[in-house]
Amino acid sequence: MDSLRSIESFVKAVQAGSIAAGARLQGITAAAASQNIQRLEKSLGVRLLVRTTRKLAMTESGTLYYREVEPMMAALSRAQSVITEFQGQPQGRLRIGASVAFGRHVLMPLVPTFTRQFPKVSLELVLSDHSLDHVSEDIDISIRFNQQLEPGLIARKIATVPVLFCASPAYLHRKGVPVSPEALSQHDCLMFRVPVDGRLLSWGFQRDGIYYEPELTPSIVCNDIDSLHRLAVEGAGIARLAAFVASEDIKSGALIALFEQGETPSVGLPLSFYACYRDRHAMTNKVRAFMDYLVEVMPSTW
Repeated sequence: MDSLRSIESFVKAVQAGSIAAGARLQGITAAAASQNIQRLEKSLGVRLLVRTTRKLAMTESGTLYYREVEPMMAALSRAQSVITEFQGQPQGRLRIGASVAFGRHVLMPLVPTFTRQFPKVSLELVLSDHSLDHVSEDIDISIRFNQQLEPGLIARKIATVPVLFCASPAYLHRKGVPVSPEALSQHDCLMFRVPVDGRLLSWGFQRDGIYYEPELTPSIVCNDIDSLHRLAVEGAGIARLAAFVASEDIKSGALIALFEQGETPSVGLPLSFYACYRDRHAMTNKVRAFMDYLVEVMPSTW
């Protein structure tokens, strides 16, 4: 077992990019992981890793060794999942990644019911607007919208969420109501900067089946959706928000949805959300149970 733990520390360090990050995936200290790797190197009689202050790199021997042991460790992990779940209730740790807004507004209200149904499953939620890597961050399921899908992942659609363009009554009283998306060039637009690549998230509309993006100039830019939501409620401008973020404020009158009325209404393109996993080997009972649960409880309307 000690040898396996040492090999696991080596594999996790390579996958995560550092010994400390790999140790977190193992649930041990960085010092313990470093000692594991040192023992492995001593038993093999070769240096596997080159440690510098800026990065971790494999030696030639390390590259050859990793190529052989990584599939073995993956197979052992799958075997453990199969045995622990065989003819039994889903159990074990389930690590789920999602964007901050989706996690806060959609997942959090749903999690307690799932954990009551499956008390042997221990959930770990990783909320981030940065790109999540299933291997290096040991993610079992990631929730992504259509623009975030990556080749190689298996994706199951769980929801289609309307996108709304909203402003407070106070802002609209002060600046006027834009009658069409083209009028946004005369308004204060609150825009989201995508943390993954630094681009501004475009505001796309569809009218009579034709997609277009109006010209606009951002007045405030932020990389957090909930902050843009708060700014809109406080009257700072017009924001592009998923329905699960804005719907309660629209119901209460704190925000007003724009462009959806009139003879030729313009609507923002909806977001399609998917539950993603690595490959067919990653489809354990606990993964299947959570994905089935999401499909079952997602609202049909937002």
